[in-house]
Amino acid sequence: MVKKANQFRNGEDKQAKKERRRKPAKSKYRLPSSLTDGRFARVAGFFILLLAAFLLLAFTSYLTTWRFDSSILESNDAGFILDRSIQVQNWTGKLGAWLGHLFIKRGVGISAYLLIFILFLAGFRLMTGLMLMPFGKTLRYSVLGMLWVSVTLGFALLNNPDLELLGGVFGHEASLWLIGVVGNPGTVLILVFSLISFLIIVNLFPVFRRRAVRSEKPEEESQNGITVNQPREDIYNTREFSLNPQPEEEPDEPVVAPGQEIITGPVAKEVELTIEETPVEAHGSQKGTVYGSIDTPYDPTLNLPDYRYPTLDLLADYTGDVVPVAKEELEANKDRIVETLNNYAIRIDKIKATIGPAVTLYEIIPAPGVRISRIKNLEDDIALSLSALGIRIIAPIPGKGTIGIEVPNMKPEIVSIKSLLSSDKFRNSPFDLPIALGKTISNESYIADLSKMPHILMAGATGQGKSVGLNAILLSLLYKKHPSQIKFVLVDPKKVELTLFSKIERHFLARLPDSEEAIVTDTRKVVRTLISLGIEMDHRYQLLKDAQVRNIKEYNTKFIARRLNPNEGHDFMPYIIMVVDEFADLIMTAGREIETPLTRLAQLARATGIHLVIATQRPSVNIITGTIKANFPARIAYRV
Repeated sequence: MVKKANQFRNGEDKQAKKERRRKPAKSKYRLPSSLTDGRFARVAGFFILLLAAFLLLAFTSYLTTWRFDSSILESNDAGFILDRSIQVQNWTGKLGAWLGHLFIKRGVGISAYLLIFILFLAGFRLMTGLMLMPFGKTLRYSVLGMLWVSVTLGFALLNNPDLELLGGVFGHEASLWLIGVVGNPGTVLILVFSLISFLIIVNLFPVFRRRAVRSEKPEEESQNGITVNQPREDIYNTREFSLNPQPEEEPDEPVVAPGQEIITGPVAKEVELTIEETPVEAHGSQKGTVYGSIDTPYDPTLNLPDYRYPTLDLLADYTGDVVPVAKEELEANKDRIVETLNNYAIRIDKIKATIGPAVTLYEIIPAPGVRISRIKNLEDDIALSLSALGIRIIAPIPGKGTIGIEVPNMKPEIVSIKSLLSSDKFRNSPFDLPIALGKTISNESYIADLSKMPHILMAGATGQGKSVGLNAILLSLLYKKHPSQIKFVLVDPKKVELTLFSKIERHFLARLPDSEEAIVTDTRKVVRTLISLGIEMDHRYQLLKDAQVRNIKEYNTKFIARRLNPNEGHDFMPYIIMVVDEFADLIMTAGREIETPLTRLAQLARATGIHLVIATQRPSVNIITGTIKANFPARIAYRV
């Protein structure tokens, strides 16, 4: 901030002036400030609330005056509203009578009141910034409810002309169509089936409801003077990014982030991430969660004691599809390599083959006096003699006195994630965050530790397997870690690659409190998510400082040993993994807004247990700057 102030005080430097000249000229037809800030949203929300109140009066009045007004409305079009000679009895005049006639009698009947409910939610959200309930889900359920109620009332009141109004024309005609297709019994069965299906989908039907984890937050439980699950102090006037978020009684002073407007009141809730997790009772506890006594080590998994790890039978098995490399293929390749080298007067003493799932490594020991550069120069000639798509010569192999020639197998073997996760190397891995990346040239499972990397940059052209690699990383951690030990922040601009992981939202995914979906797809929410992770990182560094430790592993070890007091704000820290698919799209749409907080996380977040996994098509400087790339020493290339 001091540096920026000096720049404004002393004038912009030359580099800043050059960048400003390169920017396209701003259009003189700019939107007024009242349309770009919150004022327009509040005015629009107030108007929608008034519209909902007007429709409520119009519909209610229409139910009592429709007999008198219907004759006028049936014989005139919408233009009668401007005719002063026509009078109606509706409380809201001719406009209200026409809207009631349109939505109730000519529409869906009394279920049109759900439209007023939808308008109220939308107006309240725009005007106050608060979301009473998820708008998208409520809209879908309300539309389905309108259709079902209309058809049901139309069928039930089919022979009662005086009450046909309750179902509307839609319900009347739809019920007649159903009766013509499946008859009266079939119509009843369809309506009952649709109702029960709807109740099951929204999880309201008790017979088919699965046993759910209790949603009540645990009360503060005292164990020998130590109180757990204490609310933390938040600098953004919102619930803290923690395992058990709790509402604050008194709001703090808002803090202004660089380039951000001051956030006050309920709007501040849009800035902070929360992890939603529903703890359950353990070991016969009557209240909250039991964490043991002061004399026993703290066990974070007691927060969800009934959690079951995923089993390997959920994964596809490809063991029956494995076709071993034929001995004839190995002999033929060996003979061609030796023959090609002999044609150029290069003698070798020994050659052996190491078979891998997709590539076979032929190690040769050249005769004394043979220069390595001569063999390296024959790469294209050897590939031609083997009729291979391409080979790679490793001269020499590090740690060995041999030269390696990698040749693709004619029939590559499928390396399944099941074979990696079931291997002893993965199951007995001592790593903090083990991830299964594949198999080596010697057909051994390759397991890496994400906490040591500490961030991963994945690159490759479209269709080369980046999303498959992301799925492998996520599955590895899900099969190894308890929900109390790890959380994911998933960013998917394409909206289709990571959607399968929305099923683990309740225990593993972190999200903004106002988001309807756990997978972040909106660029604006990505920026706020990165800012929130930066706030969480700063908070964790303060806890590390207070605990006098250097990283998250030492902190958790100290907390498990009950050497840190929760009354002082300490809590068990889960690892946080942020996965971004198609990072280039985010840079193209947001640019510096995303680059600045991401750079800060890449530089500092390692010690606090926050790790980044970023996938992009081309890791060029205009997509990933040198500062970000320097903090991603672990890189995975997919045939780039």
